[in-house]
Amino acid sequence: MAEVSSSRAWPVLSAEDISRGSAELRQKLESCRMECIPIASVLHAPSVRVAGQDMGHVQALVEVEGDLPPILVHRETMRVVDGMHRLRAAAAQGRETIKAVFFAGSEQDAFVIAVKLNAMHGLRLTPVDRSAAVACIVVSHPQWSDRAIASAAGVAARTVAAIRKRVGGNVAPLDSRIGRDGRVRPLSSAEGRSRAGELMAKRPDASLREVAQASGVSVSTANDVRARLRAGRDLVPEQQRTGRSAQASTSPAIQQRVGVDAEAGDGQVSDLEQLRRDPSMRFNEIGRTVLRLLDVGALDPDEWQRYVEGVPRHCVRSVVNTARRCAAAWENFAERLEKRQESMRMSSSSEGA
Repeated sequence: MAEVSSSRAWPVLSAEDISRGSAELRQKLESCRMECIPIASVLHAPSVRVAGQDMGHVQALVEVEGDLPPILVHRETMRVVDGMHRLRAAAAQGRETIKAVFFAGSEQDAFVIAVKLNAMHGLRLTPVDRSAAVACIVVSHPQWSDRAIASAAGVAARTVAAIRKRVGGNVAPLDSRIGRDGRVRPLSSAEGRSRAGELMAKRPDASLREVAQASGVSVSTANDVRARLRAGRDLVPEQQRTGRSAQASTSPAIQQRVGVDAEAGDGQVSDLEQLRRDPSMRFNEIGRTVLRLLDVGALDPDEWQRYVEGVPRHCVRSVVNTARRCAAAWENFAERLEKRQESMRMSSSSEGA
């Protein structure tokens, strides 16, 4: 990508580009104007990686001969969207400037594009990183479909659905979602099914695609409606007729972890939900980082089993050892927090006396 004159109006990456496919997004990046900006003018942003930057990868980039790809910077805040490893490498090389492309959009959209770009190139995100990223995106972009979020984070749609269910208490109820193609689809297709049935009765020769477009449902739903009409069955499945729609299945009232008694509740999840709602945690960098770390530990048993089965055989012992060290580190962290809380309580008591 060559530097260009500012006399021409060059495109910048924007929120609309988030929904692009990998090849289209890469092409758009290459068409954006690249600028040399002072490294000192760029602000660090919270990492999309649970463990933060990998200094080994930074060192590997320091030793690379020639120019590295430009970093992506959020225009409004001057925070790095993508390229923290490259920024650190350039600073370690003693450079004063770095090549950058700008992103014009909200900070929430900047986070999504960062996740998507990390799934496309460079040091890939780990499964834990992706799960933590999905938890953030389902809160910041609840109107996106599971498949749209899955495409951005590089995970399966069922993984997004499981995480959405777990963090659903932080999201206002919606009656529709936006798919990967940008179309808005209702969470419950009951009304759309009724419209499709009426149209088929009036125009029996209409194609399924025409019916789907006019009724606001998918082609597969239109096909199901046609089959139900021919069989003389109710156009709306029983689940939707009785009000147990997809939206209801994620409502806070019936959320529960697998294997946990719903009446007994789950104190851990309840505490985590309260933390997510607490502005003092959400609106400072350390608080957001702690929330991302805690959210990984709140994976449901099915999700953990998927990771258990996905670890390569020759890596099992290393993963076991690392997991146990992480568990010990969390235990130490909890003990230090408790000691801090006790110290603050004792200090408050002495001041009151």
